[in-house]
Formats: sequence, structure tokens, C-alpha cells
Amino acid sequence: MNIEGIELEVRCTGDVCSDALEFLRRHNHEKTAEHSIRVKKAAEELAKRFHVPAQKAGIAGIMHDISGVIPNEKRIAAAEALGIDILPEERIFPMIIHQKLSKVMARDLFQVADQDILDAIECHTTLKKNPSQLDLVLFSADKIEWDQTGTPPYIKELYEALEISLEHGAFVYIQYLWKQKDKLKVVHPWLKDAYYHLKAIIEA
Repeated sequence: MNIEGIELEVRCTGDVCSDALEFLRRHNHEKTAEHSIRVKKAAEELAKRFHVPAQKAGIAGIMHDISGVIPNEKRIAAAEALGIDILPEERIFPMIIHQKLSKVMARDLFQVADQDILDAIECHTTLKKNPSQLDLVLFSADKIEWDQTGTPPYIKELYEALEISLEHGAFVYIQYLWKQKDKLKVVHPWLKDAYYHLKAIIEA
């Protein structure tokens, strides 16, 4: 697959997780590979705890940022080339569209056919309305093992909320963003949908 001048080749061995890590490292994305390993582990642990298939969670975790090999400035053009539906907010802040690009790359390059996994990858940054349990697992794992330096400022509250449910855990991070939404470059419509959906569940 060639995307915007970037040749993306996968050496398939039958072990999708190993193939994904080899792919990231071959494209000089060691930091993304390390983050993905941590998210995989966190997703598997949450999956076991909340009775979600751990193998699916692990694959979703290792694949969620596979599109990190595409530079941010090329992501909109790449999405257009792949026929991905692009929202206005994603054109303003192209980083967000990496979740959709990762879904397509997982499906077309790594032959991930499980729709549950693909759906979780597609919304791991923003979540969405009516998320599945796997969606919530990957979303929460990604926020526990965030890809920035230092300790996440919401982590204590997130862990405490996970003692109640996945929905409560995910809502901690979304509420953290929501409280500073006026400072965000954009408020993605899926994030907005997820906020009101989870708020209704928690208040009920």
C-alpha cells in the first residue's frame, strides 16, 4: 500500500501483534511501538476484569495507533485517498483522524477482519455514542497509558471510577476534556455524543 508517497509494506507472519510492532519499528516509530505495547497490556487486563475477550482487546491495543507512521500533515490527504469520511473537525485538527486511518490500515494491511476490533480502533481517541464494551476497554486503556510525558492528571479518578464500571471510567477522561472544551482546538462530534450518552447512564 502506498499512501501519499509513503510505501507501507507488512511482513505477515501470522502473528498480527508481532507484525504490527515490527512494522512500527521498521518505520522508525519505536515510541509508538512502546506505547502500543503498554496499551495492549492495559487493554487485556481491563478485558479480563470486565469479561471482554482479551485477545480482541490485545489486538485492538497493539493496532490502535498503527497509522502513526503517516505524518500529521499528510493524514487528511491519506484519508481522502482511502475513501474515509472526513468530518469538518478532523480537517481542522488532523491528528484526530488517525483513529479512522488506523482502522483501515488494520483491516487492509494486517487483515484484521473482526468488526468489533475495527470499531474499537476507529473510536479509541474520541469514543462515540453507544460504545461497545470493547470500545470502552480500548478507550480507557489508551487513556491509562497515554502517550505523553508525566502522570495523567485524571488517572486517580479514572482508576476509582473503574471500580464501578467501564462507563464510569471512560466518563472521567471525557469529563476531563469537557471541562476544558473551550480551550480545545475542536470538539469532535463523536466525543460530544459520548459525553451525553455516558452522562445519562451515570446520572441514571
